[in-house]
Amino acid sequence: MTLSVGVLGYRFMGKAHANAMARLPMFFPDAPAIDRHVLVGRDERALSEAADRLGFASISTDWEAVVDDVDVFYNLGPNHVHAEPSIAALEAGTPVFCEKPLAPTLEEAERMIEASREAGDDVPAGCAFNYRFVPAIRYAKGLLEAGELGEIHHVRGRYLQDWLVDPDAPWSWRNDKELAGSGALGDLGAHTIDLVRFLVGSDDLAGEIERVSGHLQTFVEERPVEGAGTSAEPRATEDDKAVERDDTRPVTVDDAYTAQLAFESGAMGTLEASRFATGHKNDHTIEIHGSEGSLRFSLERMNELEVLRGDARGYETVLVTDEDDPYVDHWWPPGHVLGWEHTFVHENYEFLSAVANGTSFEPSFEDGLAAQRVLAAIETSDERRTWVAPDESS
Repeated sequence: MTLSVGVLGYRFMGKAHANAMARLPMFFPDAPAIDRHVLVGRDERALSEAADRLGFASISTDWEAVVDDVDVFYNLGPNHVHAEPSIAALEAGTPVFCEKPLAPTLEEAERMIEASREAGDDVPAGCAFNYRFVPAIRYAKGLLEAGELGEIHHVRGRYLQDWLVDPDAPWSWRNDKELAGSGALGDLGAHTIDLVRFLVGSDDLAGEIERVSGHLQTFVEERPVEGAGTSAEPRATEDDKAVERDDTRPVTVDDAYTAQLAFESGAMGTLEASRFATGHKNDHTIEIHGSEGSLRFSLERMNELEVLRGDARGYETVLVTDEDDPYVDHWWPPGHVLGWEHTFVHENYEFLSAVANGTSFEPSFEDGLAAQRVLAAIETSDERRTWVAPDESS
């Protein structure tokens, strides 16, 4: 059986997933056969060019006509278009893979999860937390599940980038609360929250996040519109809204956030993310400290895991590239490192295999909703200036 795939979105994430789909038969021969059937967007000319480049057989400017005409639907559009197409696909019985965060708001995420539950377990609904599929993260999870770190005391997560440090960096939909939901919090923090839940969220480790205390900050209140001053006509941005002839648009989301966490077990944690961290390009770091050991991971050194065991005097750097490490037997000889794009290959392999086999997939929409509850609680905490439980944000 060949699965026909429809993909909404052809820019950053569209390219990442199309590349992964193209690599699957070469490196994962047991992956289900797929047909990159249709690419969905609004600009027909740009869409045609992208379809040729990314290997799609056809294009459509109407996602409603696609969702019940394919075997799998990928929603890789901006956050504000996650809900409606995904819900429509699930109502048509079509498995859905949706980018993170699940939605701009908790209310929309709850609508999406309701559609997923009504569709049933045999219609997988996946949320795109690709960092779960880094071999070093899988290795770390194995250590934690084996109890090698003992009782978990501290969890630290940060995601630092610097692409908005320049106040003249152009405005985009990611700077608009209506379109994105939040800034660094949802864009970056969602990944960290999911990794924390993935690694220590089980009852025999730290358990779920019980309450949070959050702080959000915006450093630049407005940004220039790309191409300002080049035409006397109103301009169209990525969201196809006409922009009046101003040189700037307001920034209505956070540029950075920090949060304190209290876990059900009594463990404590700290989170932060920033798009203003000068010198950091894509630094996603996780540290976990337990009674018997510690570990730390940075995405900027994604093939390595630093591990401290027992009474050792310092951390050991483990190069997670051996054939018996997670996913690595599909790739290169030991020591030949993997890159960021390989996480998408692993993710697509697992999701498409779940669709073909009629099995469940994680991270699911349920995981996406759990992360969304924590995001909402951090925002609510910042507004109220107090600790907030994730279930208080509904």
